[in-house]
Amino acid sequence: MASHAQVSVTAVSKVLNNAYGVSPAMKNKVKTAIEELGYRPQAVARGMRGRTFTLGLVLPHIRNPFFADILDGLTAYLETTDYQAFMIQGGATRKVEQRAVDALLSRQVDGIIMVAPLASKARLEEVAKEKPVVVLARHERSPHYDSVFDDDEAGAELVVRHLIELGHRRIAHITHQDDSIARSADLLHSIRSAAYERVMREHGLEDEIAIATSFYHEQGGYDGARELLRRAPRPTAIFAGADQAALGALAAAHEAGLSVPADVSVAGYDNTHLAALPNISLTSIDQDGHEMGRAAGKLLLERIEGRRTPVRFTVTPTLVVRASTAAPR
Repeated sequence: MASHAQVSVTAVSKVLNNAYGVSPAMKNKVKTAIEELGYRPQAVARGMRGRTFTLGLVLPHIRNPFFADILDGLTAYLETTDYQAFMIQGGATRKVEQRAVDALLSRQVDGIIMVAPLASKARLEEVAKEKPVVVLARHERSPHYDSVFDDDEAGAELVVRHLIELGHRRIAHITHQDDSIARSADLLHSIRSAAYERVMREHGLEDEIAIATSFYHEQGGYDGARELLRRAPRPTAIFAGADQAALGALAAAHEAGLSVPADVSVAGYDNTHLAALPNISLTSIDQDGHEMGRAAGKLLLERIEGRRTPVRFTVTPTLVVRASTAAPR
């Protein structure tokens, strides 16, 4: 490698480890030699000398299309860097999530992005003291890691106000439960649920508040909607806290012989690509997963480069109205 590039072994090492003080000309020589020789440095060996130029992305699961938007944004940002992201599934319990994080640490990734983690703040800070960390979808403040999140209160308020303005009064909500250890005020599903209740009360609809606690996936939305639709009087609108749950709610409505939106309006949250399909046409909140992924990548690389001051990046949600919501009959 060094002889092919006509530089010293030390120079090659500096370029591979992105060391300070390497000239552009030297970088070009070594990178040209790498391409011509098809050289692929071993990540673990590089990690023993310094950086591995790898990042870990911990997702709760891979079924939610919104997580794909986050990954796309992260990948797009990393295209102009020397870094690659490795994705791992955190699972439904804190124990499984911790194993996933430990696996990334043992492979010497340079930093970790955690999406909607279940771990306690104390545990997240322990990891952040070992490796740079960016947390998505948790609202808590920490001096040890950066946060990227949506303004969940504003997003939920947009949905509920939209339904009220259409004329709905019996508006129900499907929220989420999980194994997370965090203050309720820092969890996105708790914030969305609290905003739903607040807006209902502000409009004198406290007697119409109806919440089904389930899960943010299709089966959870289906189960939650079935529970809500059995109530008397039946709700004329359902706000599901995630698009995945809203898809299950649509299935429950159709199974019950109800027309959407004539008999019941359904709205979601995330504005995934499935929501825009003509046969679904789901009203939803867009929180720009692509931008969240891009921001997470940018912040993590800044952390790796030495920034220690914590940053909180907030995405402003917007309401996307489609055919699944309309005025009640």
